[in-house]
Amino acid sequence: MPRSHIEAMTAALAHRGPDGEGFHGAPGIALGHRRLKVIDLEGGAQPMSDPAESVWVVYNGEIYNYRALREELAQRGRSFRTESDTEVLIQGYLEWGPELLQRLNGMFAFAIWDARQRLLIMARDPMGQKPLFYGTLSDGTLLFASELRGLAAHPALSPEVDPAGLAGYLTFEYLPGSLSMVRGIRKLEPGHRMIHKAGRSELSRYWTIPFGEPMSWKGRETVEAFRDCFDRAVERRLMSDVPLGVFLSGGIDSSSVAASVVRSRPPESVLTFSIGFDQPSFDESGHARRVATHLGTNHHEATFSIRSMSDTLSSVTKGLDEPLGDASLLPTYLLSSFARETVTVALGGDGADELLLGYPTFRADPVARLFRRSPAWLRHLSRRLAARLPVKSSNFSLDFVVSSFLRAAERDDALRHPLWLASVIPGDDEDPLHPELRELFPIHRVLEPAVRAYHAPSNVGHLERLSAQYCATYLAEDILQKVDRASMAVSLEVRAPFMDPEVVSFLARVPSRYKRRGVGAGKVILKRAMGERLPSSILHRKKKGFGIPMAEWLKGPLKPLMLELLDPDRTSDAGYFDVAVVNGLVRAHLEERRNHRKTLWTLMVFELWRDSVGIGARS
Repeated sequence: MPRSHIEAMTAALAHRGPDGEGFHGAPGIALGHRRLKVIDLEGGAQPMSDPAESVWVVYNGEIYNYRALREELAQRGRSFRTESDTEVLIQGYLEWGPELLQRLNGMFAFAIWDARQRLLIMARDPMGQKPLFYGTLSDGTLLFASELRGLAAHPALSPEVDPAGLAGYLTFEYLPGSLSMVRGIRKLEPGHRMIHKAGRSELSRYWTIPFGEPMSWKGRETVEAFRDCFDRAVERRLMSDVPLGVFLSGGIDSSSVAASVVRSRPPESVLTFSIGFDQPSFDESGHARRVATHLGTNHHEATFSIRSMSDTLSSVTKGLDEPLGDASLLPTYLLSSFARETVTVALGGDGADELLLGYPTFRADPVARLFRRSPAWLRHLSRRLAARLPVKSSNFSLDFVVSSFLRAAERDDALRHPLWLASVIPGDDEDPLHPELRELFPIHRVLEPAVRAYHAPSNVGHLERLSAQYCATYLAEDILQKVDRASMAVSLEVRAPFMDPEVVSFLARVPSRYKRRGVGAGKVILKRAMGERLPSSILHRKKKGFGIPMAEWLKGPLKPLMLELLDPDRTSDAGYFDVAVVNGLVRAHLEERRNHRKTLWTLMVFELWRDSVGIGARS
């Protein structure tokens, strides 16, 4: 590959690594890297090799147990030239080969080139915190990068929309499983590795969440064991040669992280960050401030005007390398940008809701199971009454919650939750996908990644299967990718202690009744573990989420953009969507007959992305 090609691909990822770049070229391989300096600021440049240059590595992320691995490797006779975790990957591979993956505790996407065997191994971390895309050119060249834009910078790649990716995106608001939005490009899934040799690739899973026989519950002893496990995970993520802070939303998840940090650091030295909004139903800054005061942290807070933020939203969305319809991308970006003014690394609370059954949908699940068995007349009456509710734009308004519940309450166990979260239900009257594509992608095909994830764990109950489904889909490809894109856009590294393999493995074996009790509150074991560290008002707060008033914006400051992007002529010319359905969604929302914010914003993000990438009409 010409040097100019790898330089262009690497330059497209400069936001992920503004502190340096490096290249390596040899027969059969070309590697490029952009570096964000966090560990071993002087000695960690990449691509990195062993002294004999027999093995080369490029990677994004952190290996949190690298010091322990380094010590073990040194005892086995391996020598080191740097203090970086990157070199541990090289020496670990030389010692253990691909089985190195079983020993890593971290978030990562990496590629190792073994020049001796002319073999490339790529891997993505167990829970999917760091992304990795790959594709093959017509001449057989394998391309890979942390973001789609890195691949798109190669002159031989002419991006076209993958219809399967579009169908999946419209439903999930993100790209599920291995799908990408570009034809011929795929994502390496969490906990997977690829070995590429002699033009052939072999995919395999190296790690899965160990759901199985529940542990024997021993009351306070088990709670303390979990707390110790969690504290170790937090401590591992405090390693840094650059300034580090903690995201603090005021919810129990991020508050638990901050409470753990202050156990081993003077509270006044712990930097915490939160943002607030000037609209009360979307503002949580007061709760974050209360936690910071309770813990004694050095708290930083910024307040944003809800209306002024709408101007920022389209520019942030245009910066995505693939569509993501989760509107909480904007506050995540604003929080990351605010924190980056002071720190280079931040800890967050992502992952607790999926592992500890914390979402409101888990509370709704037993109600839905009862609803499915109720008389047909009662279900029919419920739908009629719901249709008469006044349409509101506030966060989690009654009409939105009720209509969201009813749209999927009667579905089977594997489909219910994905459709509760969905932007579009494939094949229904409000599915905006073009009729030709709609026929190719019926609901069972679109929902296949979620159904597969639900049925993957064996010999476990319904709640464990739901947890596995959320982790493999919503967490991996929405929440974690949202955080990665928003934070890396401003060159900030975000670490998630709940994603630690030790924590995940522990919680996978906690009996579900100690995570959620019927229709009551979730995260039971976490609340018990943090009972002595956090105020009761924080422990028992109702989950709110990181929302923005999208429904209102689409009738106000974002209305011109919506009408431009979803103009009937534009939609007809492009050929991706059903013009009549899209027009109906727009009219119903503007006339306040229905709240279609999720579907409309999902469509708009696709159009913004298509414009930014330069993709034309469907061929």
